[in-house]
Amino acid sequence: MSNNIATSVFELSAPLVDELGYELVDVEFVKEGDMHFLRFYIDKPSGIKHEDCEIVSRKLDVLLDEKDPIPQAYFMEVSSPGLERPLKKTEDFIRFKGHLVKVTTFSPINGKKKIIGSLLGLENDLVLLEDKGKIVSIPIKQMASCRLHVDF
Repeated sequence: MSNNIATSVFELSAPLVDELGYELVDVEFVKEGDMHFLRFYIDKPSGIKHEDCEIVSRKLDVLLDEKDPIPQAYFMEVSSPGLERPLKKTEDFIRFKGHLVKVTTFSPINGKKKIIGSLLGLENDLVLLEDKGKIVSIPIKQMASCRLHVDF
């Protein structure tokens, strides 16, 4: 149910966030202890500041009060996706081509469920990475997650 709520809230909220000049990267609806949290992750090319989160939060609060898509009480949070932002949309795989990413898969690919490599792109529902000089093709349906990877 949480996934369905996150998906419907994403679809409801994305046009508003876009209209405000931000990208809606992700929406999560999770239960932690006795509380539910609705988390929005926003981005823009110059990065996200506290004021950006405040602007988006105010507008989303009005929209969600009006549409009331969530039956239970929850806390809403708006933040940046961080340095290791998730890549989910086709545009993400184009935009971040050449960046280091970490892919986690549901089942092993070449014996590994976690692969870190340079993103080469997306072709025919395959994410292409260069891992230690070899090209790895990962079916999108096999990916549990794909995030930018920062090597400290």
